[in-house]
Amino acid sequence: MAFQVTAPLLDGCVLSVLEQGDAYGYSLTQQLRREIDLSESTLYPVLRRLQRDGCLTVYDEQFQGRNRRYYAITPTGREQLAQCREEWELYRDKIDHILSGGMGNG
Repeated sequence: MAFQVTAPLLDGCVLSVLEQGDAYGYSLTQQLRREIDLSESTLYPVLRRLQRDGCLTVYDEQFQGRNRRYYAITPTGREQLAQCREEWELYRDKIDHILSGGMGNG
C-alpha cells in the first residue's frame, strides 16, 4: 500500500534535508527519492513555493562550466520545519493509536 505525501509533509521533508546542508535540485531529488516516490517535476514547484514563502534562499555556483542552483534553509524555514515536526508527531501518534487497536469499541 502506498501512502500519499501531502504538500505540507513534502515541504517538511525538503526542509529537513536542507537542514543538513545546502543542495542543488537534482541532488535534493535523489536524496528524497531514497525514501519516498518523488519526481523532479514534483520537487521544483515545492522549492519555488518555499522560496517565495521565505523558507529558502537560492544561489548559483559554477560546476564544470555550468551553473548549479543551490537551495539553503532560512531561519523562517527552520521555524516551519520545527512546526512541521511537532504536527507530524501528534498526527503519527494518533494514527499509531488507531492502527494498534487502541480505539476500543465505541
